[in-house]
Amino acid sequence: MFNKNIKLVVAAAIIAFAVYQFTENNIGNGIFLILLSSLFVLLYFKNEILVLAFLQLRKQNMEGAKKYLDKIKNPETALIKKQQGYFNYLNGILVSQSNLNLAEKYFKKAIELGLSMDQDLALAKLQLAGIAASKRRKIEAEKLLNEAKKLDKHNMLKDQIVMLKQQLKRI
Repeated sequence: MFNKNIKLVVAAAIIAFAVYQFTENNIGNGIFLILLSSLFVLLYFKNEILVLAFLQLRKQNMEGAKKYLDKIKNPETALIKKQQGYFNYLNGILVSQSNLNLAEKYFKKAIELGLSMDQDLALAKLQLAGIAASKRRKIEAEKLLNEAKKLDKHNMLKDQIVMLKQQLKRI
């Protein structure tokens, strides 16, 4: 994994070399180098380690996802702000089964940093509502649950929201 700034420097150097290739009438080489530099720009916005961790999580391989996330040593400098949000989001999902206090910290940090997709934000708020309900903080849980319901535009979390509302009625 390259540092985010190194990715931009490499992309700029490749583009400069592509311009040189265009001036030397090597149009094919220049086009190829422009496409190659776009790969580094893409990796600036989509961190390859986070993508691999998401793929492992999708396969239900929690140990593999944790292994990839552990490769990111210093997320504050290695990742841009949205990627830091997803880093905390993934860590929250991974520790939510074992340590609710740590999971709550990760989800709050992920919401604070921001997540790109409303569905991810809804899931983070739903998880926080579940944690708040388990700690008997009913008002906070209801607020988070309503926010999650508003963000869930495709009704993918409908069953979980209904189940958590029933649990809140018993508190």
